[in-house]
Amino acid sequence: MIQQHLIRKQRITLLVLTIILLVTAVLSLGLGYSTLGFGRIVPVLMGQGDFKEEFVLYSIRMPRLLITFLAGMALALSGAVLQSITRNDLADPGIIGINSGAGVAIAIFFLFIPVEPGSFAFLMPFVAFLGAFITAILIYLFSRDPRTGLQPVRLVLVGIGFSMALSGVMIVLISSAEREKVDFIAQWLAGSIWGTDWPFILALLPWLIVLIPFVLYKANRLNILGLGESAAIGLGLNIGKERAVLLLAAVALAAAAVSVTGSIAFIGLMAPHLAKALVGPRHQLFLPVAILLGGWLLLAADTIGRNLLEPSGIPAGVMAALIGAPYFVYLLMKK
Repeated sequence: MIQQHLIRKQRITLLVLTIILLVTAVLSLGLGYSTLGFGRIVPVLMGQGDFKEEFVLYSIRMPRLLITFLAGMALALSGAVLQSITRNDLADPGIIGINSGAGVAIAIFFLFIPVEPGSFAFLMPFVAFLGAFITAILIYLFSRDPRTGLQPVRLVLVGIGFSMALSGVMIVLISSAEREKVDFIAQWLAGSIWGTDWPFILALLPWLIVLIPFVLYKANRLNILGLGESAAIGLGLNIGKERAVLLLAAVALAAAAVSVTGSIAFIGLMAPHLAKALVGPRHQLFLPVAILLGGWLLLAADTIGRNLLEPSGIPAGVMAALIGAPYFVYLLMKK
């Protein structure tokens, strides 16, 4: 039973975050290389803008805003699940190599498999999921001790090792590729938001519609897994089954996100920690907060990055790393 004052605190936090998110969204729509003043956003939304204003808002700014926010939500929830099922506060799909596995699959698909342009956006999440899932299984197997179970510290070390190895594979793949395709892979590696069009939103949205409610439904199971293996078994939980299902959900969320945004790390690390600091460690309380925080963090990183250097800007993945890397070192020293 969750105490009422904690529920009230969560609701106030969600309200404040929603207001901050709306302010950031307005800034994201109004700022950029192509001029669209803040005073013109509402008139254009009401159908009172000219062709240039409507093109900038509906074809450039709004799809980018939505894809960034949705991807940030997915990465934050993926990180929260990984941290819970591994009992490792340093787990993040970008740090432990899951994103790199998705990247190698995307690179192979993009470089060597011909596909119709219309179906490209919808196939990318499935391809990324396949690569991320194989990588996650290998990391899990190498991190697990037959006698003592999953080793949290070994998980991070093995994941970092896989991430470095897969980065080497990526370099080998693109070393002999065409210049145009190399440019795309380079943008993906830097975390540049490239899927900035409505079909990519339609490709990502179904994954979130299914997986976010599913993980929230499993919140109490995540609470039990956080108690440790002995306590979970004592409470009658099938640890192997629950971990496998939740790992699958976390990998799918991360893969779907990075398939349209590029390789972005640290969002899944920071958002769960900040959410726990705000509302406590109960999953029913902090998961919704982490989801909103993840969306806001990536949206803020992208908004700042693309306006620092015009016209190309700084990739969102680089901005997230500039914030997240020191935080990762702080957590590493603290733990």
